[in-house]
Amino acid sequence: MPQVVLIHPQIPPNTGNIARTCAATGTELHLVAPLGFEISDRYLKRAGLDYGPYVNLHCHDSLDAFQSYHQQRGGRWLGFSVNGSSNYVNFQFQPDDWLLFGSETTGLPATVLSICATTLYIPMTQPSVRSLNLSVSVAVGLFEARRQLSNFC
Repeated sequence: MPQVVLIHPQIPPNTGNIARTCAATGTELHLVAPLGFEISDRYLKRAGLDYGPYVNLHCHDSLDAFQSYHQQRGGRWLGFSVNGSSNYVNFQFQPDDWLLFGSETTGLPATVLSICATTLYIPMTQPSVRSLNLSVSVAVGLFEARRQLSNFC
């Protein structure tokens, strides 16, 4: 089953909403520090981490620590970015994919994008809209991967 990775998330309610989505789908969630909040943040809990017992949450102290963890488990890094090279609906997901999303303000760092197997984008009709909300982007990407892999309950 694909996993969700948030690299340097900044906004607690977004991360909480993503945690709720991961809880509902049985998807592992990885947070890569530095984070823009404390895990105990009340806004984070209000938005979704009150589902804590149902979230398979992994916190990584740094990108290097996360890379080491990933090397032990394997799978492709798929970076979601407004400047991605492939439309996510035309991409063939695999069960061991890692869906990487960057912070709400800066997206994925260039160093991360450069080591992704591919970068994906979610098309938007209105060119003056900068991006979708992070929690919406994660849900869209995760549910397409699950749809392709027939991982629905």
